[in-house]
Amino acid sequence: MKKIEAIVKPFKMDDVREALAEVGIAGMTVSEVKGFGRQKGHTELYRGAEYQVDFLPKIKIEVVLDDDRVEQAIEAIESSAKTGKIGDGKIFVYNVESAIRIRTGEQNEEAI
Repeated sequence: MKKIEAIVKPFKMDDVREALAEVGIAGMTVSEVKGFGRQKGHTELYRGAEYQVDFLPKIKIEVVLDDDRVEQAIEAIESSAKTGKIGDGKIFVYNVESAIRIRTGEQNEEAI
């Protein structure tokens, strides 16, 4: 099993969710996060004063799935989140040792 963690621009969230649904992935966890990479934030104007915004709003999508579906999920995320501009985000893939469904006690692939 693998865990895919994708950091994307907020306005791309629905596109990514739909792309994952098209490849048969319905379950996911979504969080609103803030951060920066090469974008390094930006300057905003508020009541006539400029100030630096270091952390930009992003969406973190987490999906746990079988090894054989990982490449499909990565391709779906990458193609749907890409704008071609700086700040499109990142995709991370982790190994998952075990998963347990609390309600039923099912484990590993049966739990996801």
